[in-house]
Amino acid sequence: MKPILAPDLRRRRTLLALTGLALPALATASPATLPRIVVYKTQYCGCCKAWISHLEQAGFPVEAHDVADTAAWRAKLRMPDAYGSCHTAAVEGYALEGHVPAADIKRLLAERPRAVGLAVPGMPVGSPGMEAGGRSDPYDVLLVTADGRSRVYRAYR
Repeated sequence: MKPILAPDLRRRRTLLALTGLALPALATASPATLPRIVVYKTQYCGCCKAWISHLEQAGFPVEAHDVADTAAWRAKLRMPDAYGSCHTAAVEGYALEGHVPAADIKRLLAERPRAVGLAVPGMPVGSPGMEAGGRSDPYDVLLVTADGRSRVYRAYR
């Protein structure tokens, strides 16, 4: 004769069985996906391609567009020309200008500060996409605010 289970015990057994079925799926699930970064660059920019590879290796999906004028995209994204570099990008409402490291983009997305975005003005040697045989110049990643001002978000020395 089959034992009669109380409703609470039946519910526990059902939940345990379902949990056991779900564990293999959870073990193979990928970590939270990072948001897509849209990059605007000129067609022949090699360091831009290297920066895109850096982002992809860090887990970001990237959509790249070859454009004739990156300054126009910089203006659309409200990034002042003073912070200009060879490419401009956008991610979740933020502008990214120049060779911004993926780790700083992840920090930006985690902290969500009130800002236009991040910038690495110029093309500093040693920044992602500007590697030169182990040589590295000091540079700053700047947090650019809506009034056009900036502060050092992270210093690389």
